Amino acid sequence: MREVSPVKDLVVVGQVSRLLDKHYGRQMARIWDLGINLALRITDLLNLKFEDLITERGERYIVTREKKTGKTAKIKLNSKAADIVDAIRAEFPHHVYIFQSYRSPRVKNKPPAPLDRGNVRKAFAAIGDIVDVHLGTHSMRKTRGYHMYQQIGRIEPVQKMLRHSSPGVTLRYIGIEQSDVDRTFDELVL
Repeated sequence: MREVSPVKDLVVVGQVSRLLDKHYGRQMARIWDLGINLALRITDLLNLKFEDLITERGERYIVTREKKTGKTAKIKLNSKAADIVDAIRAEFPHHVYIFQSYRSPRVKNKPPAPLDRGNVRKAFAAIGDIVDVHLGTHSMRKTRGYHMYQQIGRIEPVQKMLRHSSPGVTLRYIGIEQSDVDRTFDELVL
């Protein structure tokens, strides 16, 4: 399986959201938009419950235990993430999960469950074909990390946000390649 990519062009980040909304519905677009803003792995994102929201000193956070690592992630909601969560809560006040499965008639007789990650993967891959980027469920984390690194120019905060063990892992994960490093030699002439 080919490795998925971050979306390096911010215009394309918005296109992905709009195309997901158009072809797969608002819920899929919200997964992309919230995923970009929280940088969680897809399993952790889809398993978020409204009860995972907390408020401390006037700031809103999501607190969750990562399934892969067992580490606790406490992530501050920026204004866009808070707006997405609030809109979902207003639209589906009785849902347990932020991204709860609700389309299947079978769901009515079963306990609440999050949306299936396979459906998300397929939708992202199809939209990736349209925008010519190899999209997958990790593209949200990678995109957030890539743009954070481009904005601040330091890998350590990105590493901490992604909860990676080393800067080298983070650089590879967010798609910083030798050509990116080489370009700095052309752009920074002292």
